[in-house]
Order: sequence, then structure tokens, then C-alpha cells
Amino acid sequence: MTTINIEPDMQQKLALLSDEATDEVTDTPSEQSIRAGIQHDTGFIYNASRERGGKVKLFKVLQTNACRYACKYCFTSCAIRRKRTTFKPDELATTFVSLNRAKRAEGLFLSSGIVPDANTTMEKMLATVEQLRVREKYRGYIHIKLIPGADQEYIERAVQLADRVSLNLEAPNAERLAILAPGKEFAESMWQRMVWAANLIEQSRREGRQGARSLTTQFVVGAAGESDRELLMTVERAHHELSLKRAYFSAFHPIEQSPFNEMPAEDPMRAFRLYQADFMLRDYGFTFDEFAFGAEGFLLRDRTPKQAWADAHPEYFPVEINQAPRHMLLRIPGIGPQSAERIRAVQGTTKMRDLGQLKKLGVVTNWAAPYILLDGRQILVQSGLWEGLALDGRGSQ
Repeated sequence: MTTINIEPDMQQKLALLSDEATDEVTDTPSEQSIRAGIQHDTGFIYNASRERGGKVKLFKVLQTNACRYACKYCFTSCAIRRKRTTFKPDELATTFVSLNRAKRAEGLFLSSGIVPDANTTMEKMLATVEQLRVREKYRGYIHIKLIPGADQEYIERAVQLADRVSLNLEAPNAERLAILAPGKEFAESMWQRMVWAANLIEQSRREGRQGARSLTTQFVVGAAGESDRELLMTVERAHHELSLKRAYFSAFHPIEQSPFNEMPAEDPMRAFRLYQADFMLRDYGFTFDEFAFGAEGFLLRDRTPKQAWADAHPEYFPVEINQAPRHMLLRIPGIGPQSAERIRAVQGTTKMRDLGQLKKLGVVTNWAAPYILLDGRQILVQSGLWEGLALDGRGSQ
């Protein structure tokens, strides 16, 4: 009996390889998405936040959904029976150019399953991007996922071609990774590749060359028994050793036919608290040792990490807003980097006496009120759990 394999057409490839890229996180979730139960992006065009404000329409896609690894949490796991397909470099480049010219996509977010090996996978991804940069003269935004185990020459080329590169660590350490992805190795195959990328980015920046300007990573939250303490310890290390730009946290959700199919989905609020803690490490001047963890190493869910720190340190509060330096403003719940700068800009020229003035400056006043003085007076208001939960442009909490 003869078996006839029918190659999927372009629309079928696009549907399959964009749908399975949805677990690649490209932005911090909002309060509204959490309350609506939305954890992951939908569709193949996603409005991601720009570094300096505004949105960019990203075409998010896999080069292939075939993979040699049997990761227990992943769509592309070879342990799951499903349709497999691959974009040839010219097919994917042409598809993106069509979307870009139609003004449907402004940037490309390219990831991939790994088959037959890391170097071959990266060759195809880089060939796609080289066609865009060289043949099509595309100069817009490109984010490339680095493949664990790839040789240094491929990491170097990715840094040359992309605006941002990333490698998904998935777990905070080798012990937890062995549970999620038994075939992968943490220290050399993954962390070392991030070290190479970080060094190449820094060298490129020093020499004024074009190329990637930032490095990010992603963790699966809640599938391997890891604590928030473990995750944030690794995140802080990555900020210090790799100049990590962002850590993304994907709350685990079971995938049909996967080994973890019967596991319960993780509470998306846990991932949200981890985002808030990461902002504290990045932009607020906090250190890992200052986080308030529960007995089993988890952040509190009923308040932000900054509220938990403030409640544990009453000796610092209330703070007089009209006199507070920037570093102390950033320690007040409800005040982020942007609102702190606005407060500093009017200190000395405007006497702030009511919460309405602070609200106009971007402060989440319900959160801030219990911890501040306005011209020597403390104004208490009832704080709602969800009010103001959405981060501002740089993580107000």
C-alpha cells in the first residue's frame, strides 16, 4: 500500500505554526486579561508593548513545530501525536513581507521546535532573517529565539541580525529543568548560550555596531514544583550576570496528550506577582533578600510584593511625599518609575496636599495612601484588591 504525504499549503502552515507559538510570551499580562481568564496571546498578530511606550504589531510564528525533545509541558513535544510542518526560509520570509506590506505586521517574533539538532534549526531561522535583512532590505523589529546547544557562531549571527534575542530557560535550575525537559541541560546548553549572547550584545554596543540590544528569557511557572524563591533567585542572577532585559513568566496550563495533561493549571495571579517582583529588581532598587516569602517560598497572593515589603517595614512609613528622594518614592506601593519622576519634577515648586494631585501624576492612590504623608497629613482610603493592578509603562505597583 502506497502512502501519500500531502504538503500543507501556506495558509495551513500559517495557522498551525502561528497557533503553536502562542505560549511564547511577548508582554506582561494586564489586570483585565487575568480577570477574563486570558493567559496567552491569540492569533498570529500580537500587539506588544514598545520599550518607550506604544504598541508594535508582531507576527509571532514557529519555523517548525517538529522537535526532537519530549518536554512535558510543550506543544511541540515529540511525545505528542500531532500534525508537524515546517516553513522553508523563503516561504516564511515571503509570508512576513506580505503581512508587513499590508500593514498587518510591523515586526517578527521567530521561535522554533528543535529538529534534527540545534545548529540545523538555527540555520533555518537565520536564513529566514537574512532574507528579510539582505534581500528584502527590511529594517524593522526582529526578535529571534536562541536554540539551546547551538554553536557560538549561530548565536553571534543572531545577535548581528536581530533587535532582541532570547533563550527560554523554562526552569530556575537544573533540578527543575530535569522534571520539565529531561533531554535538556541547564548550565552549558542554556545558561552558557545566554552568557555568549550577553557578551556579544555588550561588545556590539561598545563598538557602535548594529544588532541586538537586549536579552530576555522565559519560565514555565507551576509545572515542576519550583518555588517563587527559586525563580527570583535565578532572575536576580540573570540581571546581574547577563544584564537581562526582561523575564517572562508563563503560568502552566495542561496540554492534551502531554505527560502533564492531568496536572492542574497554575493560578495566573502567581505569574503576575512574579512580574511585579521582577520589576522591583529591575527598576525599583530592590534586592532578592528583601522579598517577603511565605513558609514554602512563595510570594503572597493577596498583595503586591512591594506592599508585602512595606507592611513588613513600618519603620520607614509614612513617607512625606513633598520631600522624599526618588529611591524612597520607589519603595511606596502605587508609585512606579514614571510617577516617581513626575513627583520629583514638581517637588519644591508645588505643594502636594491631596490625593487628586498624586493621581494626576500617575500614582495608584488607593495603594499609596496608607504609606504617605501629604504636607504632614496622612489620608487613609480603603484599598481594593484589584484597583490599579495593571502595571504602568514601567511597572507601577
